[in-house]
Amino acid sequence: MKNLLYIGNKLSKHGATPTTIETLGPLLEHDGFNIRYSSSQKNQFLRLLHMLWSVFKYRKADFVLIDTYSTANFWYAFAASQLCRFLKIKYIPILHGGNLSLRLKRNPKISEKIFRYSFQNVSPSLFLINEFKAEGYHNIIHIPNTIELEKYPFLERKKAAPNLLWVRSFAKIYNPVMAVEVFARLKKKYPEAVLCMIGPEKDGSLAESKQKAKDLNVKVFFSGKLPKEDWIDLSKNYSVFINTTHFDNMPVSVIEAMSLGLAVVSTNVGGIAYLLENEKEALLVPDNDINKMAEAIVRLIEEPKLFSEITTNSRKKAKQFEWQDVKLKWLTILK
Repeated sequence: MKNLLYIGNKLSKHGATPTTIETLGPLLEHDGFNIRYSSSQKNQFLRLLHMLWSVFKYRKADFVLIDTYSTANFWYAFAASQLCRFLKIKYIPILHGGNLSLRLKRNPKISEKIFRYSFQNVSPSLFLINEFKAEGYHNIIHIPNTIELEKYPFLERKKAAPNLLWVRSFAKIYNPVMAVEVFARLKKKYPEAVLCMIGPEKDGSLAESKQKAKDLNVKVFFSGKLPKEDWIDLSKNYSVFINTTHFDNMPVSVIEAMSLGLAVVSTNVGGIAYLLENEKEALLVPDNDINKMAEAIVRLIEEPKLFSEITTNSRKKAKQFEWQDVKLKWLTILK
């Protein structure tokens, strides 16, 4: 039995959205790996200390998996990876940050210390693989994010209604205010339109989104964070999933929406174009282009054939992320 230490933000019990540490970890456990986790500390400084202590405490682990993001959490990955290097432990950064390519350019020496000396770098996104290879990194492989497809029942909708669903943390990087602005445009054509926004507060963006809805005189349903089972059940009432992000890698929420039979309209940023083909599995629009996103939603409502084709194709695409297929790639590098 292989022993793993998984370093990441295990914060769902504090109201945060579950991240890969809470989805991938249990799947690997189910396939026979013994895994320790760090950290669920809410305070950032205490979390860092707990991560470093865990690396030292479990220094006999066969591998250390490190969820690696592009924002402040980038520095957790740096600290943990350098302690792994000092203790001669094999570590594997899992690249999540949609803006990690900028880190490579802005912090090249720090990035090299993390990624050049890793046992392997794992990227769920083909976009990031290309970005890393362009900077001279070749110890990188593609293992996509995964979902348990049976938990996401496909609902066939004959046509689209002007009912929009948005699921993400309320953070500026995900541009939730754009969703409210798109909705306001749509309401002018479809007064019966509705928008539900699901997710926890991150950086003040929830309050900003609520204020924007008030300013535009539209009623948005802000549910807060919901258990996955609850928002999956809620999704039956919606037709279109909007992804308004400024930066992205390979968002699991989009794959989940595809699995459920929702038509995706997304900004075409980062790794999105590597995940979705425009006019086939989604409609893609320029970053922060409110008019184009509203127009794309109108197309889905007024063109039932397009809506049907996109939802059918996206469900087929989502099957590529089923765990039974993805786990073979993990077993290749961990065993």
